[in-house]
Amino acid sequence: MKKWLTFVIVAMLTLVLAACTATKDAGKEPVKDDIKKDEGTEEGTKEEPLAAEKILYLNNGEEPTSFDPSIGFNAVSWSALNNLMEGLTRLSKDHLAVEATAEKIDVSEDGLTYTFTIRENAKWSNGDPVVAGDFVFAWRHMLNPETASPAAFLAYFIEGAEAYNNGEGAVEDIAIKAPDERTFVVKLTSPNEAFLNIITNPSFFPINEKVATADPKWYTEAATFVGNGPFNLAAWSHDVSFEFEKNANYWDADAVKLDKVHWAMVNDPTTEYQMYQSGELDESGVPAELAEQLKDSAELHIDDQAGLYFYRFNTSMEPFTNTKIRRAFGLAVNRQEIVDYVTKNGEKPANGFVTYGFIGPDGKEFRESVGKLVEFNAEEAKKLLEEGMKEEGYTELPKVVLTYSTSPNHQNIAVALQAKFKEVLGVDVELQNVESAVFASEQKEFKYQLSRSSFLHDYADPVNALESFITGSSMNRTTWSNADYDKLITDIKNETDTNKRWELLKQADQLLMAEMPVFPVYFYNQTTLEKPNVSGILRHPVGYLDLKYTDKN
Repeated sequence: MKKWLTFVIVAMLTLVLAACTATKDAGKEPVKDDIKKDEGTEEGTKEEPLAAEKILYLNNGEEPTSFDPSIGFNAVSWSALNNLMEGLTRLSKDHLAVEATAEKIDVSEDGLTYTFTIRENAKWSNGDPVVAGDFVFAWRHMLNPETASPAAFLAYFIEGAEAYNNGEGAVEDIAIKAPDERTFVVKLTSPNEAFLNIITNPSFFPINEKVATADPKWYTEAATFVGNGPFNLAAWSHDVSFEFEKNANYWDADAVKLDKVHWAMVNDPTTEYQMYQSGELDESGVPAELAEQLKDSAELHIDDQAGLYFYRFNTSMEPFTNTKIRRAFGLAVNRQEIVDYVTKNGEKPANGFVTYGFIGPDGKEFRESVGKLVEFNAEEAKKLLEEGMKEEGYTELPKVVLTYSTSPNHQNIAVALQAKFKEVLGVDVELQNVESAVFASEQKEFKYQLSRSSFLHDYADPVNALESFITGSSMNRTTWSNADYDKLITDIKNETDTNKRWELLKQADQLLMAEMPVFPVYFYNQTTLEKPNVSGILRHPVGYLDLKYTDKN
């Protein structure tokens, strides 16, 4: 990320996994007014009241994909991982990357070599010291082709990382090393001002090498999990709930105010809201049907969030092998209607793949500079479908199945799309609902013809969204491959002239929407209901839920 790149996402409204308390006095154990008998008298003497235990009640929505930081690369894993573990840097209250497990960071004059000094008092939850070798072990694990980490591409700016991950290089060639227990050195392929921000991502968290070597499945149960963050994993009832407790071994434990965090797994926004209303949760998203009613609530918090909701075409499955047919479906979607009448949380319709909030060297908003690359156009959609069918020799369009993961929100959007495809294109689209864990796995295996998806920025740069669709990327999941697009992304990453780089970014967004292996629906934001007695929850526009400074009175 260049210095000219300022991330200023405009506040919007969106559903977000959140949550929290359990009774009228949720989150606190009752204060006990115990009476203790004085040995020399018949009268009792009151002890000092016991301090109330501060318990925050949140909702994770569903079972985390994994607490292996290299694998848990999605919204249902990030929030938990960001509080159970910690990397070399952490996002501050001002959304800036600052020292965390590393107490000191030195950068070489050419901007290529970073030397991190690990805190002497950095410890794992089991009491082991956090050492530089734990970072070497974890980053090699992420890049190991056998790990199949969906986050591995984020590390390609490290010398030797891409070659090793692609099976073309040796692990020893990755330019990361630990000269001693408190020194971790990284060499990049080219200067990258976003580097310290990128490594706040959970994928770059350390792994206790001794623990992981002795038990490769250390991350699957609370009893074996070892972290280095503000909280420890105290309990985990799979598919039901999990619980954090304050990590007494955390280097900055004095800053942590909560004693425990209880996470429910309720994948229904209306039920979540009801739990919030009854005091079972401290936070809740805003159900679409209540958005208008709750828009002026004093408990409503609106926060920026960089990302979007979109659909993927499988470009190897008919009829979406044809670009015109893909574009026909994309232009048949009325995004404004979806945000106005389906999601109803003030989201902005997505007319390109890169979200709002990125300001270029010319001082202009990226999204405004590129313009509306895809928008509702019924007549053009019909024309493109007719032309595409003619090119393919279709007298009848092959069957189209739209697949989404289990969720009322996803279902509502899918139903709206189904109706619009019928209205505009005259196409009967079949809907298929698949359980979330199966959906994620099968989408990566290219088993779906047309399927829902989402993207949240890992770092504050438009290229982070666009690089997902280079040939062979684990984030692609469309089978689409375009040599011109691949070259654009490579050129963007190597270009040091800020004005030229900005123009290349525009070209990449334009090409992606012209070829349309995906069609965007709306840009995300965060709308959260939060109890008045909760404070200090950090929600970053680019980053993950942070409970380190959270308090509950």
